[in-house]
Parts: sequence; structure tokens; C-alpha cells
Amino acid sequence: MAQANKQRRPDWAALVIAAGLLALALLIAWDASRLGAGGAYARIGPQTIPYAIAICLGGLAVWTVIAAYRHDFPEREQQDLPPVLWIVGGLIAQMALIKFTGFSIATGILFAMTARGLGKVSMPLALLSGTLISGFVWFLFARVLQLTLPAGPPEHLLIQGFDLITAPFKAAPGSAS
Repeated sequence: MAQANKQRRPDWAALVIAAGLLALALLIAWDASRLGAGGAYARIGPQTIPYAIAICLGGLAVWTVIAAYRHDFPEREQQDLPPVLWIVGGLIAQMALIKFTGFSIATGILFAMTARGLGKVSMPLALLSGTLISGFVWFLFARVLQLTLPAGPPEHLLIQGFDLITAPFKAAPGSAS
């Protein structure tokens, strides 16, 4: 009897995913409705693709609900919660700190917390490694690719050091080249 009772209950995780898909579909459709019709040729305008995506996500939500009630999803293993909490905490910390501490420190904290969640125990070493790697990535994006990433104290030091090193190679103002 317990097995029959279990078979009647839907897959609650799948229903939560379906609700998320439906909410995302509704959000995209609402946002698309604010874009305006536009498009004089064949009535294709800025709303067309977002509406198509919203319809597909809505269909996927319905399909997921049906699969949840039919038990079409494979049995999942039990999740180990502490690693997930370390990683999610790292993402939250990065989002909260990136504006104030800059890219390198915030992403270094994410790196260290993710490493801790995956079994690495030396937080100071992981934090130092993550900050150095993130600083290098920031430098590549900000100076080489000319993209904007949030800058904090380490990034400002990198900029000053780079400017100090490259100053002799820059042409003096007013000199003919």
C-alpha cells in the first residue's frame, strides 16, 4: 500500500521547476508586451522573439507538470546540503560585495567559498588564489579587452602599477612621432 501511495504523489521538485518555468514565461511575455508592436514588415517586431520564447517556456512548464504526475523523471540522489550552502553563500557574498570591494575580492570570496564547499579546507590559501586569479581576469577584461568590471582597491593598485610601468613607453605630449 505504501508503494501505491508513493506512486500517486507527484514529483514535487519537478512541480517547483515547472512553476519557475511558468513564472519566467509570464515575466518574458509581460516584458515583451511593453516593447510595442513596431515591425512594419510581416508584423514581425521586437515582440516576436520574446513571445516565442515565452510560449516555448510555457509549453515546457506544462510538459514538466505532466511528467511530474506520470513519474517520468529518474529517481534523484539525496543532496548533501552543506556544499550547496557554501556555494550559494559565495554567490550571495559576491553579489553583495562586488560594488564595494571590486571584482577581484568579491570573486576571490566566491572562489574560496566554492572551494570550501567542494572539500578544500584551507580558506586563506583559496581566498588568496581566487583573488589573484580574479585580479588577472579583471586586468585582461579591463585593460586588454576594454570592458568594464567593478574596480576596488586591488584593481586600483593594478591600474597604478601598470601606468607606472608603462609611463616611460608612452609618447610625451607635443612630441612628433
